[in-house]
Amino acid sequence: MKLKKILILSFCSTFALKCFSQADVKKAFSFSEKQTELMFQEVAKSKTSASKPGLVSPRSLNSEGELILVSPNDWCSGFFPGELWFLYEYSKDRKWLDQAKKFTTNIEGEKTNGGTHDMGFKIYCSVGNGYRLTRDEHYKEVIIESAKTLSTRFNPAVGCIKSWDRRKEWQFPVIIDNMMNLELLFAATNLTGDSSFYKIAVTHANTTLKNHFRADNSSYHVIDYDPETGKVLHKQTHQGFSDESSWARGQAWGLYGYTMCYRETGDKKYLEEAEKIAAYILKNPALPADMVPFWDYNVANKPGELRDASAAAITASALFELGTYSKNGKSYKHAADKILTSLENHYQAAPGGSKGFLLLHSTGHKPAKSEIDVPISYADYYYLEALLRKNRLKNGQPVTLK
Repeated sequence: MKLKKILILSFCSTFALKCFSQADVKKAFSFSEKQTELMFQEVAKSKTSASKPGLVSPRSLNSEGELILVSPNDWCSGFFPGELWFLYEYSKDRKWLDQAKKFTTNIEGEKTNGGTHDMGFKIYCSVGNGYRLTRDEHYKEVIIESAKTLSTRFNPAVGCIKSWDRRKEWQFPVIIDNMMNLELLFAATNLTGDSSFYKIAVTHANTTLKNHFRADNSSYHVIDYDPETGKVLHKQTHQGFSDESSWARGQAWGLYGYTMCYRETGDKKYLEEAEKIAAYILKNPALPADMVPFWDYNVANKPGELRDASAAAITASALFELGTYSKNGKSYKHAADKILTSLENHYQAAPGGSKGFLLLHSTGHKPAKSEIDVPISYADYYYLEALLRKNRLKNGQPVTLK
């Protein structure tokens, strides 16, 4: 898809100073509800025509514009159920509750899948939101069981949860994305009083803090460890432009992850790290004026390179929360406002189009030529989360979705 023409505006322009208003939030949610109604129809049609059984959640569109559905074990399976919980939270409409429960049920079996680190993305984004909004004891049990399963991937010698299995090029790979799955472990301690989950999460966060970040506060994507000694074997940026480049979504994962870790622990070093990452992103000369980054910060001056709306959506959501903890809170919230304004005005799908997805122009895995300039479910998920957080701020409510 060809990127819509985006106005190049300075930070002193009217666009940059515009506050994302309550009316903008309402408009964005109205659009999202209509698109999601369309998505239900497209999912039903795709399931009917699909030759592969067990597909449950929309992930993206293929090169022909056809809907891609994934099975529960796909790392993106929990995002669409989470979006439905967000729509229910905003609207209080029972129809979204019923659909959220339906799509969440499809993911619950992943609670015992120990072959992946993506338990937080799959379970916490779906079941976790369900428990937060309903306090259903069944959801609580699924969260706890999922945390137990995720904990089996923790290696004390390394001090981290292993990310990928069956990859010959690494012995014990840990990716920056894994910071996002720690929220599930913190939740399990809060629900059970068992501190073992908390200790694993903190140890992983500390090890990542020590080894993943460069002097300029950007992060590598993958750190490979010796599973016996914990020694760092190799540092690289697998989904970025080069090993020493700054993959945009990876920076967003780090920002969100350390903001969340500060919320759960009160440890100032996590707040300081989140602020450092925020500074790297927001003061980066490679960040376009519309606040939606190129897929890697090191390709900004290369012709024909693409944006990543998913990185922008994740960053906006994280900045709204970070803004409630930091002395720089006003500037962080203002930056998040600008991102939402840009996403709503220039990156939304056409009403009734894109099979019901919300945002266009995300980049999944550019080096692998996978999901290039397409809508992706996690972009939509964090966009809706950012909208909810903005709405809470406007209403004088805590921005944390707990």
